[in-house]
Amino acid sequence: MTATTRSADPIGALLVQFDGGTKAALARAVSIVENRRSGADALLAALHPRLGRARRVGITGPPGAGKSTLTAELAASYRAAGLTVGIVAVDPTSPFTGGALLGDRVRMESIALDPGIYIRSMATRGSVGGLAGATRDVTDVLDAFGFDRVIIETVGVGQTELDVSRLADSTMVVLVPESGDSIQTLKAGLMEIADVFVVNKSDRPGSDRLRNEIELMLGMRGGDTMRNVPAHHGVDLARKPAKAAREAARLSNTSRWTPPVLRAVAVKNEGTADVIAALDRHAQYLIEGGVLAERRRKRLRERVAEIVERTVRTRLWNDSETSAWLSSRIPELESGRTNPFAVAQELVARSGDLMTGRKA
Repeated sequence: MTATTRSADPIGALLVQFDGGTKAALARAVSIVENRRSGADALLAALHPRLGRARRVGITGPPGAGKSTLTAELAASYRAAGLTVGIVAVDPTSPFTGGALLGDRVRMESIALDPGIYIRSMATRGSVGGLAGATRDVTDVLDAFGFDRVIIETVGVGQTELDVSRLADSTMVVLVPESGDSIQTLKAGLMEIADVFVVNKSDRPGSDRLRNEIELMLGMRGGDTMRNVPAHHGVDLARKPAKAAREAARLSNTSRWTPPVLRAVAVKNEGTADVIAALDRHAQYLIEGGVLAERRRKRLRERVAEIVERTVRTRLWNDSETSAWLSSRIPELESGRTNPFAVAQELVARSGDLMTGRKA
């Protein structure tokens, strides 16, 4: 490729370096898609055929649960097994610079220099759901680069971090005895997205109680699932939902999955092996039960919808004529001669060419 060609096709030149496994090219690709620079869509389109090789693991939970420490221990264990790891760590946005505070990256210092690990900290920049707006794009880049595992760690803002379940193949919810009202946390939605629960800092008082509470709720939610779990040592598990859930998690197979509730002390690397084993079992369940293919098909549909929404929104609200037209309708809205719903319908009707790209 000549210098003239490289200058005329910077994305093509970047892809050549990207294919060569150059970390600098990976960092550039991530920056392009994260910041929506020129060529971002073309880059992601070129990388799309390479997706699906990495196993994606989402890690979420409340602040202070030890998600970053657990992420670092998981990454180190994967590396010891000869696997490469890409990490997307979503940090709170700085109110001064708009960037990430990099707290997660600091806590992963022990693995940051490993050549088989790549860590990218991202700012939420006002996004809700525990992830940055470009997290999906960055995750795709890491997948396409060839990492064996991609770990997505959410910001840790509380009870609304559910978006990660739409990006990950397996979602892990990390809790600690000090989480507060654990039952309220679980009711908020984390219960529904968790494939694996981890009670971290389990050497502290209250960890067994929290684990039992989670298993109790799993047992109560299980319904018919628990009826098929055999009694253990003569005990009728149908009357003991927590024990039933624990037994169901142990017996999970390709037809159903009950989230296990594991103990860990991440700072001491205790329980990491159990967590990895549970994630491996869940991956096997996803593949053999056809669930992985179903989840990824759903992810592709969501991906197309997301791109359409972003494209329409950008074309519509960046158009000066549309902005002027909307401003001209404000007096009628103020006087009550029309209403926002009618104006919105009129705006959609008049913007067909703009939204489809036919407008010159």
